[in-house]
Amino acid sequence: MPSYCMNSKMDTNIEPTEPKTVKEIQNILITQSKPENEKSPYFEMARKFNVNLSFANPISVDPVPSKEFRKQKIDITSYTAVIFNSRNAIDHFFRTCDEMRITVSQDVKYFCITESVALYLQKFILYRKRKVFYSSDGTSKNLFEVMDKYKDQEKFLYPCSHSFDSEITTWLSENNCEYAIPVLYEITSNDVRAIVEKHEYQIICFFTPLGVKSFTENCPSFKQNGTLIGAFGDNTRKAIINAGFHPDILAPEPEAPSMVSALEKYLSGLKKK
Repeated sequence: MPSYCMNSKMDTNIEPTEPKTVKEIQNILITQSKPENEKSPYFEMARKFNVNLSFANPISVDPVPSKEFRKQKIDITSYTAVIFNSRNAIDHFFRTCDEMRITVSQDVKYFCITESVALYLQKFILYRKRKVFYSSDGTSKNLFEVMDKYKDQEKFLYPCSHSFDSEITTWLSENNCEYAIPVLYEITSNDVRAIVEKHEYQIICFFTPLGVKSFTENCPSFKQNGTLIGAFGDNTRKAIINAGFHPDILAPEPEAPSMVSALEKYLSGLKKK
């Protein structure tokens, strides 16, 4: 039984020891909900490298009803650009628009933290006919560079939960942008200890800063030791470091736009050793 959630003091000063062969990777924890589609790239990757995948989403996302949103007194139609830092934000932005029977103008610009978030817009809009921009390296810094030439001519909406990314709001404020922060969903922690304690994981992958926060709250005595940690997005990487851990597998990158492709790239590298 792994000691992830024991009550001993967490040791954050131990550097992870990289496994020498792919055979040493037996169990991988993905801190997301299990894909419903059996053809998911995750399952294909697991079969290819003969690894066991466990899924445990450390956070729950609950919608803010349109009735409650109206109390925020934000007129979505008066804004010309929308900033998305997650798929959750996209889901709940368009859900709110649908519930309130709001038609989003085709001229609205979309600024996304990663390419994968930008591509998720295809679920709701005719992607090729809209103005969609994204950070090329998944960092807020690069996103701000993209937004910089539009800061004086656009009115920005930043849909989020109460736990929003302050880097984005700080940039908007410092650049005297006109913006609003509609709170469209709430995030709460899930107790994932049963799944975390089920196996000894050689790799644990995180996708959001709030996911990292919830995990450390669930398992305050987690010792990284030889566990490799994957981070999707620059803000998640920072959250992992701030929690006292060392991120080893990073996405998105030019050759690994998704976490599953980053895992496959890493495991392929081990296989060659």
